[in-house]
Amino acid sequence: MAQGRCPRCRRGRMFMGPAYSIGGNKMHEHCPHCDLTFEIEPGYFYAAMYVSYAFNVAEAIAIAIATSVLSGGSDSPWLYLGVILVGCLLLAPFNYRYSRIVLLYWLSPKIHYQPYLDTDDKK
Repeated sequence: MAQGRCPRCRRGRMFMGPAYSIGGNKMHEHCPHCDLTFEIEPGYFYAAMYVSYAFNVAEAIAIAIATSVLSGGSDSPWLYLGVILVGCLLLAPFNYRYSRIVLLYWLSPKIHYQPYLDTDDKK
């Protein structure tokens, strides 16, 4: 899951490049190894927005706590706001990628790991 592999065969890559590169978050339509269609139905990845929102909330809280600890408990709301916004912007490619991965791995009842596809031989 951490490497962004297909949830069915665990071999094919879901994305075309690294998360932090120009054009790196383009997703394959089908798994290059087992030919699974990643977008199960039209608009399927709209649900990934909810997962991404949960990631953003958790990251904002963690960044706020880290800022408080590192700044000695500063009272400036602008410090917190600025650091949280910059942190969330820097983590946006991560959130985009892993919200889709979490959606396919954990929140999709139609997709299950198939060990017989986890071989070097193509179908």
